[in-house]
Amino acid sequence: MKKYRLYYFIIFLGIIFLGIISRKISLIPLYIGDLLYAVMMYILVRIVLINKKAIQIAIISLLICYGIEFLQLYQGEWMIELRKTLFGRYVLGQGFLWSDILAYTSGIFIAYIIEKKKKTS
Repeated sequence: MKKYRLYYFIIFLGIIFLGIISRKISLIPLYIGDLLYAVMMYILVRIVLINKKAIQIAIISLLICYGIEFLQLYQGEWMIELRKTLFGRYVLGQGFLWSDILAYTSGIFIAYIIEKKKKTS
């Protein structure tokens, strides 16, 4: 079990690196960063819930991503201040976009399919 967690953690760090790079290179569309954010969330949930089925991981990951996205509709003063920090900007985002919902759905679907294919091979 520890071996799998380490494997997923290394992938998790790689996804974070790719996501940050995707925001720094202007030629890469912004939705790629959102897609990678969703893949990262899938991997993080997989690390925490290592024994759950892939479909459960996908659903939990989607709910977390959607929850964070819909939280962006809340514009309380303390939340706005939190979003001005590096952590807040990367984790909570800046504003609600339906295109982010689509990117999150796509990213988690891709992660789910890759995991299912890996387990069958």
